[in-house]
Amino acid sequence: MRLAGRVALITGAAGGIGSAIARRFAAEGAQLSLAGRNGCAAVAQSIGGDVLDQIVDVTDTEALRRMADRTLDRFGKIDILVTVAGVVSVGNAETLAEAEWDRVMGINLKGVFFSCQAVIPAMRKAGYGRIVNIGSLLAKNGGNPRPWLNRADQDKAGNVAYGSAKAGVHALTLYLAKELAADGITVNCVAPGPIASAMTVNLPESIKTLLPVGRLGRGDEVADAVTYLAGEQASFTTGEILDVNGGAWID
Repeated sequence: MRLAGRVALITGAAGGIGSAIARRFAAEGAQLSLAGRNGCAAVAQSIGGDVLDQIVDVTDTEALRRMADRTLDRFGKIDILVTVAGVVSVGNAETLAEAEWDRVMGINLKGVFFSCQAVIPAMRKAGYGRIVNIGSLLAKNGGNPRPWLNRADQDKAGNVAYGSAKAGVHALTLYLAKELAADGITVNCVAPGPIASAMTVNLPESIKTLLPVGRLGRGDEVADAVTYLAGEQASFTTGEILDVNGGAWID
């Protein structure tokens, strides 16, 4: 029960990683406010108890402020924010459309920043907070495809917009960590490699050959890392980008 008495707000909680985090947090004793573009009814029902289920578009800054306000109205505080909401994107640098770039940046970077902004006042007032963003291996490694070996890899699985947005999430984590440290708020990031989920079902088989452990990750493995950063045991850890990638990127 490492999160007993804590209130956690999770965006993107209906997806594979978000739902795994929600279930782990519930098992650790947290009260949950779950947000998703179409709500998180199935996840909330599977957890049971007093779970706040919200329909939220993370590109809408007013909706994010209302998300935080509803959480405060229900539970009286926000101790933990986990920003999972995101979309996958495939496209190489030569042909990527401007509209796709804007879509990915709006959800995967703008949505993260303004989710964080929405909870900062309450956390500062309380003198306590844990923010955990979800970044990506693709923010560090320049992408998984190897077009010098097989150009079709880049056409099928290039992620220039996704990787750029997640790199922004990593940078944002570092800036917020310094800005908020004096207020008792830690800000960290978990950077997963390929995780078995609806977002990765179309990955080329060749991508798996890049993973030293020989398999895709699991949502519960990401949830383990997030739970550590969200708890008291990580009170001296801030500005950390924690890799969970099966050895695909080691730094």
